Amino acid sequence: MSGGVDSSVAASLLRSAGHEVIGVFMRHGEATATRCAIPAEPGRQDVVSGRAVATGPANSTERARSPLPIAAHKQGCCSASDAEDARRVAEQFDIPFYAIDLQAEFTRIIDYFVAEYTAARTPNPCVMCNNWIKFGRLTDYADSIGAEFVATGHYARIVHSDGGPALCRAVDPAKDQSYALFGVDRSMLARMLLPVGAYPKSEIRRMAAELGLRVADKPDSQEICFVPSGEHAEFIHRRYPGERGGEIVTTDGRVVGRHDGLERFTIGQRKGLGVAFGEPRFVVRLEPQSRRVVIGERHELARSALCADRANWLAAAPVEPRRCAAKIRYNSRPAAATVVALPDSRLRVEFDEPQYGVAPGQAVVCYDGDRVLGGGWIE
Repeated sequence: MSGGVDSSVAASLLRSAGHEVIGVFMRHGEATATRCAIPAEPGRQDVVSGRAVATGPANSTERARSPLPIAAHKQGCCSASDAEDARRVAEQFDIPFYAIDLQAEFTRIIDYFVAEYTAARTPNPCVMCNNWIKFGRLTDYADSIGAEFVATGHYARIVHSDGGPALCRAVDPAKDQSYALFGVDRSMLARMLLPVGAYPKSEIRRMAAELGLRVADKPDSQEICFVPSGEHAEFIHRRYPGERGGEIVTTDGRVVGRHDGLERFTIGQRKGLGVAFGEPRFVVRLEPQSRRVVIGERHELARSALCADRANWLAAAPVEPRRCAAKIRYNSRPAAATVVALPDSRLRVEFDEPQYGVAPGQAVVCYDGDRVLGGGWIE
């Protein structure tokens, strides 16, 4: 339970469906004097997490460590005020609530985030958090207390059929988060509950208001939870000091400026380049060895195909070319394409029409209608 409206209503929907619910809140970053913990009762049937993650006792009879410190340095989904919001919702629903310290686990996310940017790739820490923590460590916690399901406030759906559970888009296309869940282990689908994915966001807010939740009108978190807004480059500089600058060059090799760090750029970027031309220029390529940012015209961004590694399939891997719709970023439109699985957990996507802004480090996710087939990390 993140303290936001989605995970709060998810908890309510699960209670209404007859589940016994345990709320958990993830905290990370530097500990402060702010503390929040309510011991949970063992033996519950479900674990609830929204944009929050739980880990907990080694067995079902051990109570949560109390008190547990809460991070107060960041607003978004893991701050002290968010923890207090989550605790109040849990009290209102009369469900047990854990505030869990996952600072050690989050070190892995932060290391990945910094390493990708310093390698001139564009990371997606929210996807990795879902893979490693929300449906990784949280699953371990669920197992430790004998919980059957893991639930979150993500906007996506689990659809069951004779062929088994499938991850599908949310009813509300504007809020759909199925892209960010492509990397969960296929075996987890049978244990995932995503109750808010069956409703439009407006309906979720209406439910929260009817329940009298103080978070009914709380703004959605739009930020990376461990980085202050707009400060990701400074965040990386603090953890990876040293010379980071380099040249800005055109695709024909002409030097037109300098920059102070590749982490300030991503493929397809147009604004904030620090150079002016008579017409728009875009980041076409980032070169980690020379630390050069290569810019060009929009047509130079066009890519007709891509390869990705660390493929994860939530349906049968397509050993023969399969038609699909592929997304190359969280907010990109699905593009008509053909995908095929390659050896060594890789895949290849060929687009019907060239795509612009294919960025190494981002995920490509393939769909068959509403169903997520799988995806990988763009090479």
